[in-house]
Order: sequence, then structure tokens, then C-alpha cells
Amino acid sequence: MATHKPPTDEELTRRAQAGETGALGLLLARHQASMRAVALSLLGYGPDAEDAVQDAVLTALRRIGDVRDPEAVGAWLRAIVRNASRMRLRATRETPGLDGLDHLHLRDHEPSHPEQLIEQHAMHDWIWYAVEELPPQLRLVLMLRHFSGITSYREIAAVCEVPVGTVRSRLNQARGKMAQALLSTATQAHDDAAALTEESRHEAVATLEGAARGTLPREIAELWPAETELLGTLSPPGERTHPFPAMRRNREAGVRQHLRHVVASRDITLWEMDVTNPPGAANPCPPTLVWLMFRQNGRVRTLRVIFPEPPG
Repeated sequence: MATHKPPTDEELTRRAQAGETGALGLLLARHQASMRAVALSLLGYGPDAEDAVQDAVLTALRRIGDVRDPEAVGAWLRAIVRNASRMRLRATRETPGLDGLDHLHLRDHEPSHPEQLIEQHAMHDWIWYAVEELPPQLRLVLMLRHFSGITSYREIAAVCEVPVGTVRSRLNQARGKMAQALLSTATQAHDDAAALTEESRHEAVATLEGAARGTLPREIAELWPAETELLGTLSPPGERTHPFPAMRRNREAGVRQHLRHVVASRDITLWEMDVTNPPGAANPCPPTLVWLMFRQNGRVRTLRVIFPEPPG
């Protein structure tokens, strides 16, 4: 019996460039973990990182036809997230959240106006269908911001007769709905993205339950071989440390972690956690954290725990 072989990045990219929205959804689901890791590394844990990934998803939808090297589409997606994150860090002038991508080697002969770009791509029907599904208030700010010459928050606020803060809120909602609609197309085809996420969710729950008991099931213990290394602030400087001692210290201190969200790919996995501290803890753990894992042959090679940035 022949085994199903998932399509390569090159195959999915070419199919997406031909107008197959589901192929782009699969591609984004496959690389979502590494995209999220880039945003977290630049912006810290919080809504800005989530917004940067959502912006990148919409940029990929509009500009997948600009990818010159389909085999390297993962690097292209990470560059988009990096650009979106840096734009948020600068924040000294307002520029459209889906633009400013000249360094990504756009084709010189193609126009840069968003509407013209969309009209040249076979997926434009899907884009506008998704836009039409948005509530009118969200649809208006999204169309102004990303598909018109009225792009600044101040201009959009004046057109809509609402405060700038309301514009930002509506844009966040609209981008989130559009990004989710695109990623949901990944479930329409048989690929490993959904299965990887579900398997990783099971691993996360079993790891947390085992850490709370002090014993891990055999299949979960094998996920963390002896050569697994804990990196970052939880690892003593100059020492090679396995994650288990840190898990044990947390358990003994009464700290409990609760799984919030999972993003998984073959070699990068993120487990996002809510944290509960014991009453009266002298040095409480931040209320949220992220486990960023790099894998090799399915097993965790390194784990870095990312703590949220303090509120500004």
C-alpha cells in the first residue's frame, strides 16, 4: 500500500500561485510556528506579536505570486513577519500594515497598488468573498487601510467618524478574521499540519500532567531525551541543563501551567501557557509564558522559555 507523501513547499507555493487558496492555507499552517517564533523574538509575548503574524498572513495572500524561489518560501514568510514586527517597533510614522516589503524582491514589472496586485492574482475572488463576509464596520476599515489610498489611522478615523483607538480595534478584529479564514482552508486538504498540531497538543497536556505528578509517561519522556537542552533565563549560566530539573523546581514551588494555545510544525513547536502561582509566592512567575521548542527527528533538541514583556 502506497503511503501518502505530503506536498513539498515548492509544490504548495506553485499551486497557491496558480490560485489554489487551500494550498496557501496549508503552506501557512505548516510555517505558522516559525512565523510566530520570529514575531515573539522581536516583539515579545502579547497582542503585537499576534497582529504581526496576522499581517503577514494577509501579505502572503496578496503577494504569493511574488515568490521567486518556491523552495525557500519559508524564509520569505519569516521575512514578512520580521518586516511587520519591525514596522510595529518603529511606529514613528504610519504606513499600511501590508506594505513596505520592497526588500522581499517584488517583481519590478508588477504594479505596487494593492487593488491592481489582487486583480492580477487568481485568488482575488476568494479575497473579496472573505472581505464581504466581514461585518460592515470591520469591512470598511480593512478596505480603507489595505485597499485604498486612505491608509493612516487619522484619515480612516475621520472617514468613519470614530476615534483612532476604535479604528485600531476594528482593524485588529478584521485582520484576525481574514487570517483565520485563510488558515482554515488548510483543513480542506489532507496534509500533516492539523495532525501535527493535535499530536503536539496531546504531548503538551501529557507533559504538564506528568510534571505535576512528578512522573512522565514513557512516550512523553522519549520526547525529552538526555541531550535535550534548556536555554535562556531558566538555565544556569555556563551549564548545560535538561528541562526536567526546571519542571521539578516549578512543581515543588507550587507553580502550575495551563495550556492556552499550540502551534506546531515538523521542527518548531510553540506551547503558550497561562501560569498560576501559589498564594503568597515571594517571587511569582509571570502570568503567561511560551515554550519554544526546536526538534530533530520528532524529539525536542532545545527548549527556550519566553516570558512576556512587562507592560509599557
